[in-house]
Amino acid sequence: MTDKPEKKLPFHLRGNYAPVMDEIDATDLAVIGTLPPELDGRYFRNGANPQSGFSPHWFAGDGMIHGIRLREGKAEWYRNRWVQTRALNEGARSIGKDGSVDRTVGVANTHVVEHAGKILAVVESSFPHELSPELETIGVYDFDGKLESAMTAHPKMCPVTGEMHFFGYAFTAPYLTYNRVDANGVLVQSEAIDVPGPTMIHDFSITESHVIFMDLPVIFDFELAMKGSMPYRWDDDYGARVGVMPRGVAGVQPTWFDVEPCYVFHPMNSFDVKGDDGSVNQIVIDTARYPELWRQESTTFKNDSKLHRWTLDLAKGTASERALDDRTIEFPRVADDRVGLHNDVGYAVATFEDQNSIVRYDVNSGASAEHDFGNTRIPGEAVFVPRDGATTEDDGYLLMYVYDKTDETSEFVVLDAQNIAAQPVARVPLPQRIPFGFHGSWIAD
Repeated sequence: MTDKPEKKLPFHLRGNYAPVMDEIDATDLAVIGTLPPELDGRYFRNGANPQSGFSPHWFAGDGMIHGIRLREGKAEWYRNRWVQTRALNEGARSIGKDGSVDRTVGVANTHVVEHAGKILAVVESSFPHELSPELETIGVYDFDGKLESAMTAHPKMCPVTGEMHFFGYAFTAPYLTYNRVDANGVLVQSEAIDVPGPTMIHDFSITESHVIFMDLPVIFDFELAMKGSMPYRWDDDYGARVGVMPRGVAGVQPTWFDVEPCYVFHPMNSFDVKGDDGSVNQIVIDTARYPELWRQESTTFKNDSKLHRWTLDLAKGTASERALDDRTIEFPRVADDRVGLHNDVGYAVATFEDQNSIVRYDVNSGASAEHDFGNTRIPGEAVFVPRDGATTEDDGYLLMYVYDKTDETSEFVVLDAQNIAAQPVARVPLPQRIPFGFHGSWIAD
């Protein structure tokens, strides 16, 4: 662990951003309230947790998964594990001094997803790492040697076809590559996408008929990379646009729509709007939008993303934009079975002043409700799980980890998604603090 005084450490190594140093197992956890019986599976969440105690940026720490196993109304176990990467075990670097890239090297710290029976820890700079249901690392996964690009930390699973869509970006051409994996886990399509330069494209969207890319003005800087810094910065000259490409068609390029300069880490969802003849004439994209990012330096950024909607008119070739809320939000999500389809409801983490909330949006009417955790309890990303027999998209539960800074403890919390302001359905006190992290998934049995 670094010996720097706490107050002199960068924000991502202080307080609840600081890493935990122990991998632990705890069984038969106490439950406050009642865990719904349909919660039969595992909730896994990934985050940066540098094993050395130090990393140059929040996004650069070694990946650690925190998992809780639920069954028959019981919390059977909690455990946390570092993803056993070459970066962790060998000190290997993905970018060589000559600019070469080794996609088998990565910190696997951003998300953990399941598709076609495989659990993958992902970071946008490398190949994914496969994990067991008990969080043991199986190894680097490259789709039987077919994957040639990096894999985004935000693949999209189509609830209609079962396909997984993802992309990889790079600092040399091709700067952007789109990949499609069928429902059986076979990589069946890879397409190089033409973009002007090496931008940081963290996330993207799908609809029932299209794939959507955001080509925004945060660009790769090789000099920053060689210094060991976060290698991206704002560029006023790059421009900002959104690209729309038809799904399942080989050899085509996106149609691009200019938008106001901004940055988006995470869209909430996107969907097609069809005319009377059934053809798609508009695409709607809801995002957590930053006015700009990393203009001065990339070690910190102003937390000022707000929920916005882009509407793309395919016939006119124009994009319009409007704000949906004035709260500061991040980590927007919808139910997994609404990804790429029309959704009425979405969820996000709202943090402003001393209030920490999970917000439930009716994105069409503009109405919202929230679960206010107060000024000492801070929630992470909320993941939706449907109730057995659910007939509406919000009939279910929200799962998350919550940190209490008064005693530096963490809990697993279950909220009723339809009555989000109510007291939690269940809380499970955890045996150790869970640092603030990134993204997770519910993996049902």
